Amino acid sequence: MANNVTGLVRIVKAAGYSWQGLRAAWQHEAAFRQEAVAALVAILVACWLDVDTISRILMIGSVVLVIIVEILNSAIEAVVDRIGQEQHPLAGRAKDMGSAAVLLTILLALFVWIALLWTHLR
Repeated sequence: MANNVTGLVRIVKAAGYSWQGLRAAWQHEAAFRQEAVAALVAILVACWLDVDTISRILMIGSVVLVIIVEILNSAIEAVVDRIGQEQHPLAGRAKDMGSAAVLLTILLALFVWIALLWTHLR
């Protein structure tokens, strides 16, 4: 079935679907809620700190990236769970890889914050 919606209507519909995705992540994913609250605190701290604009952008961008990757991980998990609940090596691998992506993104954010704060506080 082709979608013939174009222009501004398509953009408004896409924004609505995106909002639905954010609401679903908040309602159904505890990890997303925890990371979103942590990101909000981190963004407020980044705005409060006396750092240059590029540092602030890197600090905020790194925590927003964690949220983005968590949403993608949750989407992978939802699709795998939709396909079936039985144990399968590929399903486990997909979920583990999504989780690994979140972990690496969190480590990246920590590295960015530590490196920038270290140079700022020296």
